[in-house]
Amino acid sequence: MVRTSLVCLLLLLLLPLANAQIGGRQTYSFLNLTNSPRIASLGGKNVSLPDSDLSMPFHNPALLNGGMHHHMVLNYVNYFTDVNYGYFSIAKKYKENQNLAFGIHYMNYGSFTEANASGVKTGTFHASDYAFNLIYSLKLDSFWQVGVNVKPILSTYEKYTSMGLVFDAGISYYNPQRLFSAGLVLRNVGSQIVPYSSGNYEPVPFEIVAGITQRLRYAPLSFSITAHQLQKPDLTYTVKTDNNSDNAISQSEKKSKIDKVSDQFMRHIIVGVEFNPIKNFFIRAGYNYQRRKEMTVSTKTGMIGFSYGFGIKISKFVIDYGRATYHLAGASNHFSVSLNLDEI
Repeated sequence: MVRTSLVCLLLLLLLPLANAQIGGRQTYSFLNLTNSPRIASLGGKNVSLPDSDLSMPFHNPALLNGGMHHHMVLNYVNYFTDVNYGYFSIAKKYKENQNLAFGIHYMNYGSFTEANASGVKTGTFHASDYAFNLIYSLKLDSFWQVGVNVKPILSTYEKYTSMGLVFDAGISYYNPQRLFSAGLVLRNVGSQIVPYSSGNYEPVPFEIVAGITQRLRYAPLSFSITAHQLQKPDLTYTVKTDNNSDNAISQSEKKSKIDKVSDQFMRHIIVGVEFNPIKNFFIRAGYNYQRRKEMTVSTKTGMIGFSYGFGIKISKFVIDYGRATYHLAGASNHFSVSLNLDEI
C-alpha cells in the first residue's frame, strides 16, 4: 500500500511537467533514441524485460539487477547519413539488494562545412551530445524493484554549448512463477542548467512509459506490449497544406469519432515478440504504430514501423543486431557486444 501511494504521489507531482510537450519542441531529443539492438528490434521501447541484459537499465533503471554484476556492454548505431551514436555501460552488485551501473550515451552528428554570410567556406565544425548514466537500483522484495538513473548532459554544436541534468525513475515487477513482468518509468525529469543561448531555456523530452512482458510456459516465446508518451493522450497533429486554413485539415479530422479514439490509443502502443528456438539464439520482431502512421508514404508503405533482429552467444560474448525501418529512405542498424567479465 505504501509503495502504491508513493508511486501515485510521484506521478501527480510530475504530470504538470508534461504540458506542451510536443515533438520537435524539446532539447536533448537524443535521450529518447534507443541504442540497444534488442530494444530496437522489439519496436524501439521496452521497460519490462527482466533478465541480465545490461542494455535494459538504460530504458528502466529498476531492471538493473544482481545478475548483471561485472557485466559490460558496448552498443553502436549506424543511424542516417554520417550520424552515429552508441552506449557503453558496466555494472556492479553493491550489496545483496542494491546494484550500481555507470554508462555513457553519446551522439555524433559528424562534420559540417562552415561558411560566412557570403557563402565563402571558412572551415568545418562538429556537433555532438553526451549523457552520463549513473544508475542505482534497490530490490524491495521478491517481486518489486525500484531504480533511478541520474544523467548529466553535455551538448556542443559548433560554438554553442549547453549543459543539463535529468533523471529517470522506474519501478518493476517480476513474478517468476507466472513468467509475468511489468514496468513503469518517468524518463528525463529535469531541465537545462546552461542553455545554448543566455536566458533561452528549453524543455527536455519528458516521457512516461509503461509496459508488460509475458513469457509462455510451454513455448520459447515472450510477448511485450509497451505504452509510451503517456503524459500526452493525443499524439496526432494537423499538417497544414497551404496558408489557407480551410484546406488545412488533418487526417484525424476526417475520421469518425471511434476511428479517432482508436488511432490516438494505438499511437501509444508498441508490440514486440522474442523467439528462442535453440539455446543462446534469439529472433526478435516489433511493430511501432506511431512510427508507421507518421513516416509512411501513402503510395508505398513498405515495412515502415516494423523492426527485427537477432541475438547469439558465441563463447563468452553475446552479439546482437537490430534493424528498424523509419522511412523508405532508410533504416537504422544497431550492433551490440556484451560479456560477463568474471568469465574471462
